[in-house]
Amino acid sequence: MTDAVSIRQDILSKKTTATQVAERFLSRLAAIDPKVRAFLSVNRDAALSQARRVDEKIARGEKTGLLAGIPVAVKDNLCTTDAPTTCGSRILENYRAPYDATVVRRLREEDAVIVGKTNLDEFAMGSSTENSAFFTSRNPWNLQCVPGGSSGGSAAAVAAGMAPLALGSDTGGSIRQPAALTGTVGFKPTYGRVSRYGLVAYGSSLDQVGPFGRSVRDAALLTQAISGHDPLDSTSVNQPVPDFLGGLDRDAKGLRLGVPKEYFGQGLDPEIRASVEAAIGTLVAKGATTVDVSLPMTEFAIAAYYIVAPCEASSNLARYDGVHYGHRTKEQGDVGTLIAKSRREGFGPEVTRRIILGTFALSSGYYEAYYNRALKVRRRIKQDFDKAFESCDVIVGPTSPTPAFPVGAKASDPLSMYLCDVYTVATNLAGLPGISVPCGMTSSGLPIGLQVQGRVLDDLGVLQAARVFERELSLSLPWPSLT
Repeated sequence: MTDAVSIRQDILSKKTTATQVAERFLSRLAAIDPKVRAFLSVNRDAALSQARRVDEKIARGEKTGLLAGIPVAVKDNLCTTDAPTTCGSRILENYRAPYDATVVRRLREEDAVIVGKTNLDEFAMGSSTENSAFFTSRNPWNLQCVPGGSSGGSAAAVAAGMAPLALGSDTGGSIRQPAALTGTVGFKPTYGRVSRYGLVAYGSSLDQVGPFGRSVRDAALLTQAISGHDPLDSTSVNQPVPDFLGGLDRDAKGLRLGVPKEYFGQGLDPEIRASVEAAIGTLVAKGATTVDVSLPMTEFAIAAYYIVAPCEASSNLARYDGVHYGHRTKEQGDVGTLIAKSRREGFGPEVTRRIILGTFALSSGYYEAYYNRALKVRRRIKQDFDKAFESCDVIVGPTSPTPAFPVGAKASDPLSMYLCDVYTVATNLAGLPGISVPCGMTSSGLPIGLQVQGRVLDDLGVLQAARVFERELSLSLPWPSLT
């Protein structure tokens, strides 16, 4: 098995069938997932049925979709009518959505084969998938380590070869950070490029749906399929969608790489620093140039993010009250008791922590001191990026300050966990596109990710730069040996 673009070509040229591809991936999923635990639900019958429909369309000579016959895993905070949508939370443990998210509908329209829903940190709040209410997913490169989060299940599924493509969501790094930790490609498009309709909201001004793949071509293909204006999403950008896959290739020559000093300071693992610097040096040798840029507000990004995101979460999660839908306590009492006990039983400790933090920051007497000040910092962060992009095409640096860490290593230290996203949260605060691509391995055999960030709506430019790194580094990671 190979990358998604090649699988599609093989299916369309009749070297194989969509059904054979689906059976191979589903068989590997059945063999591997008991160890990795990437999936919360798998719908084998529905996947094979969809694969057969694709084969029938090809046999009749009908036009097929962009993702014809390609198996895709879907993060379990995207609504699906044919599978539970739990958000990794007990409060939605038995919830079935009455509609498909727009991105899921587009997958179906493009003839993708949806194989299952993947595990995540509860309501996408976390950097390790340890906050899932059901179980912790494992990193296929070392089963004692986390795959990152919150889209850890999707990243692990692709890394372990259980699906060639997967969808995740990125609020502060939840696609890029697990991509870095699992050796996959993870892309967060510009805010508004991909519809959020049917994505269960965590931070509405930050959330964005994006792809995981084994290559930049894969990420471009899936981005092409899910992008575009959606009238059901008021934040959807009404702009033409570029030809992400067809326009992907460019030369390193003339590419201006902005290198911020703030991304190479204290706290960065020495092996990651060396690997990222070596990758940048490789492109310079091929004709790219480096530009020293400064993002001085980087040191305040984590603090601002952990005000803005919890404030939005406090508002978004108020609807889970045990009355309308979701978990309801079995204990008796008045309405106030019902709501309080349902929420206490349904939400895990990290979600509870962020709801309390957000509610406090929005409360009377504290709004100006916390939330409004965080919004001012957010504006300054965007201005930093705007100034930096005056002299460079993309900004490059490490995706994560550390490689994958052991399960439980940061569980009792929330601040240490939050710092996992120190290089990624600013991208969301500024609404920029960003991608993580593999750029090496640590001495202990764990992947290292390099991050590329670009201007608003320059998603193609980010994908092009990532493709240059991928091509020039010639780093082809195999599937981890799990059998």
